[in-house]
This record gives sequence, C-alpha cells and structure tokens, in this order.
Amino acid sequence: MAGVLTHDPGMYPKRLMLDEVRQMGVGIAPLDINKSSAQYRVERTLDGDAVRIALSCVAGISEKEIASIVQGQPYIDLADFYRRSGAATPVVENLIMTGAFDSIHTNQRDLLLHFTDLQKSPVSHLPGSQLTLGFAPPALESSGLQPLNAAEKVSSEVARLGMDVTQHMLTFYAPFLNAIGAVKSSDLLSLRSDSTVLVAGVKVALQTPPVRSGRRVIFVTLDDGYGCSDSTFFPDAQVDYASTLYSTSLLLVRGQTRRTGARGISIRATAVWDLRLAYEQWRNRADSVAI
Repeated sequence: MAGVLTHDPGMYPKRLMLDEVRQMGVGIAPLDINKSSAQYRVERTLDGDAVRIALSCVAGISEKEIASIVQGQPYIDLADFYRRSGAATPVVENLIMTGAFDSIHTNQRDLLLHFTDLQKSPVSHLPGSQLTLGFAPPALESSGLQPLNAAEKVSSEVARLGMDVTQHMLTFYAPFLNAIGAVKSSDLLSLRSDSTVLVAGVKVALQTPPVRSGRRVIFVTLDDGYGCSDSTFFPDAQVDYASTLYSTSLLLVRGQTRRTGARGISIRATAVWDLRLAYEQWRNRADSVAI
C-alpha cells in the first residue's frame, strides 16, 4: 500500500528523544557514513543547529564496528566502505536502507545490487583511513529501479533504527486524520472537559498499575509528533478493545476529555482502533465513491 507504513516501531526512548528535538525546533541530521559518530551530536548547518543521528542506533552494529567505521572516515563510495570499514554484511545493508549512503548515492536499491556484486568479487579489506584527494566517487550504473519512496524510507528507519528520522509516522495518515477531525495532542488543552475527541499516535507507553479495588485500569500514552496524549481505559472499555491495545502500535482512540489542571488534560477512552485498518477502510470507501 503506497504511502502507509507496515512496520511497528520499537525502542520508545529513542523515539521520544527524537520527538522532543522536533518540538524544540531543532533539526535532525540523518545517519551518514562520513558524518555520524558513535553518539548523537549537535552540528551547525545552514538552517541552524541539528542533531546528527548516531551510528549506535543501527540494528545489530557492535562497538568494534562503530570504532572501525569512524576510524576509516571519510569514504568515497560503497566499495571503499566495504573494503575498509570492517562492518558486517547485515550492518552494511542496514546502513544502506536507512540512508547512510545518501550523500554519495541516493538510490538505495542500486546500492544493494552493487553491494551484492562487491561480495561476489575478491575484494581486499584495508584498515584505516585513506586520502580522497577530493575526487568524486565513480558513477554507479543505474538498475532502473526506483529509489525508496517516503513511506518506505520511514518504514525502513523504524525497522532498522527504532525511530522515524525522515518524517513522523503519522505524517502519512494526515489526510485521514484531518477528514475525521482528530485532535493534535498540542491542541487538547484548548478543549473543555467532557469534550468528545479522537486522538491518534504511536503507542509509547502502556501501563496497568495495581489498584486497591482490583479492577484493572490501562493507561496508554500516544505520540503524534506534536507531543503526547494520555488515555485511560477503565474495565468497561477494555472488554472489546484490550487485544487491540496490546497488539497494535499505531492507535486511534476515542474518548472524553478530563481537565486535571491549568496545564493538564487526560482522556477517558471509550474505544480504540488499529490506525492502519481504520485508514484502509476510509481509503476504500473514498475509492468506491470516486468510482
């Protein structure tokens, strides 16, 4: 399905850190084989300060590989990186699919094919850095395949980095959320108590703390890129929806607002749906009307 993600997000602390950076108005600099280091760092760019994504975010990468990659910087192309970086095949593939080579070549599918060819050829691995002398890397022959689209990029980032670097995941559902009148988390404080709302987001926390009455209460926190919303599911709302809460990471919640202070608001949830399934149903209905 074009434009909609299929991977579930993980590693929630990293996602929350990234969203906090976005809300502060600080830019996010993507993973880059020549600019990223072991840790996040702030860089000065033409558009202002930006946080550079760290190599340590890459799934499966070891400290030894990170140190070897940093030691060998800069790299002129994929072949140079393969020869000298010391990175294992799965790590190189993850770097390709998360855009770490985009400053050298922007078609990730071409790079994957080129990487396959490199592995078939007898290539010597050389440690350390090399002098590039400012020469441009050799041109990579196009396979004719299209580069990853925006949704595929973000989906790959979520699967391999544990966070959505290029865009927030909910960006792809914006037309649907606007059509149904979903409320951004940043706008919830403008609502009165007992307002009926729809909120959506990535599930970043689910808690079921013990209560004296013994009746289980589920607390869910959703991140929509504008902040977080907190929803409470009391036992009467769990009968039909508990399985969705536990098994789904992209959620659409309906409920009633409850003001808890001048800067506090929560939602007493009455229903929840898998956001992807709800979007599919809406899109299918829209397609039927168009036909």
